[in-house]
Amino acid sequence: MHMALLPNDRIITFDRTDFGPSNITFPAEKCPPTLDCYAHSVEFYPAKRRVRPLTILSDTWCSSGALLPDGVLIQSGGNNDGERVVRTFSPCDDCDWVEIRNGLVSPRWYASNQLLPDGKVIVVGGRRQFTYEFIPKNSNSVEYQLPFLEDTIRSDEFPNNLYPFTHLNTDGNLFIFANDRAILLDYVHHKTVRKYPVMPGGVSRNYPSTGSSVLLPLNLTGCRKTSPPVAEVFVCGGTVPDAVNKAIVGEFIEGTKTCGRLRLNDDDPRWEMTKMPLSRIMGDMLLLPTGDVLIINGAGRGAAGWDFAREPVKQPVLYTPSLKVFRVMNPSTIPRMYHSSAHLLSDGRVIVGGSNPNSKYNFSALFPTDLSVEAFSPPYLLGPGSRPNITGIELGLSLVYEQKIVVSFRLKNDMKEFDRGMVYVTMMAPSFTTHSFSMNQRLLVMEVLEIQQKVDENYVVVCLAPSTAEVAPPGYYQLSVVYDGVPSRSRWVRIG
Repeated sequence: MHMALLPNDRIITFDRTDFGPSNITFPAEKCPPTLDCYAHSVEFYPAKRRVRPLTILSDTWCSSGALLPDGVLIQSGGNNDGERVVRTFSPCDDCDWVEIRNGLVSPRWYASNQLLPDGKVIVVGGRRQFTYEFIPKNSNSVEYQLPFLEDTIRSDEFPNNLYPFTHLNTDGNLFIFANDRAILLDYVHHKTVRKYPVMPGGVSRNYPSTGSSVLLPLNLTGCRKTSPPVAEVFVCGGTVPDAVNKAIVGEFIEGTKTCGRLRLNDDDPRWEMTKMPLSRIMGDMLLLPTGDVLIINGAGRGAAGWDFAREPVKQPVLYTPSLKVFRVMNPSTIPRMYHSSAHLLSDGRVIVGGSNPNSKYNFSALFPTDLSVEAFSPPYLLGPGSRPNITGIELGLSLVYEQKIVVSFRLKNDMKEFDRGMVYVTMMAPSFTTHSFSMNQRLLVMEVLEIQQKVDENYVVVCLAPSTAEVAPPGYYQLSVVYDGVPSRSRWVRIG
């Protein structure tokens, strides 16, 4: 149900703790004293196909998370005894979850997290919570009212505004989208500084009508502290507001094909609408190191929930923002329905897993519990183009804002002439993925200052680090060199 990538290239996954025996057990000497001996969280190391069971003690059902600047995964909320819990996981070989029982001011179930320029995490919303707060909590911590979340609720049972889409704007304010509309929140002074137009079409985009959203790649060329890059949000999928009510009585409404793009800082921002090739609800939207957007998983009809959706959409779709073009990819053979997840790996593939974690691990339901993971290989891994190989990053992997970054790479030209205009460098902030939304996902396209050829097939590209923490919050990023649409395997760097 939940998935995150750590800077040691391990994937952390976990599910709720009260659905019965899982398929992985602890060694007898490591069984939690207050629970059964089954693991409900694992660390998965894709490069070695290795799985290590982890200990979760509180209920993480439908919670949220983010990666802190020091590389520690922070995870918040859940249901029942987990609704106020904050959990941390450090990237080391024998680390396990650490739980802070009263780490939140308010219960947070179906909330969203966003890392901020000061390194704190804002937690927005949750079921029956029209507020936000900050992690880490201290003795003076309070929650702050956010009437926007109450204004966008459809009903208490099926709100259509849970897991609001949150994106950090380049001015430091927080973009929040819920149901079919959005605001810009100044969380420092606790006021709404902008209300955006309603997204056209009469479609709800958040749980349980569940679409998805990304902040499109930020092009940093020519951008400095006083001239931030263009910030544009992309929202796709979802369904009509009452689709879940109809699904309950056996009528499964077709999901929408519509998407909208919105430039956050225009004087008069307007939604630019377009259509995907396929109708989709519960689709995960992931940024790739090339700047393309992958839309994967989900269904064609119904709404989010165990038995509320039909017609699995097995074909991923790629969207190229610069061309505004969609491409349909080859299908998976596995339905990835409610509670499936996906995440970009450092080798350029996308790990995909889960689907319908039915109570007591029901493997005979219409869409049964699925314990498999698979890898989606984007076209850049399968085409004829040569792949760059990063051979070194001068001055180390710790960056400061506005510094020059010198990246050495090797590229087999196969007797073709090297084209400097086809080289660019990107930095990807890793996300926390759940319920079709990848929180904190962010792709920066760096300003290239110089490209040099050294010896034979060895090159150096000099680029400029982001200028502010509002553009690039402090922490770890996956740096890639891209040549002619083919990215290198990424290297972890840390800024701030």
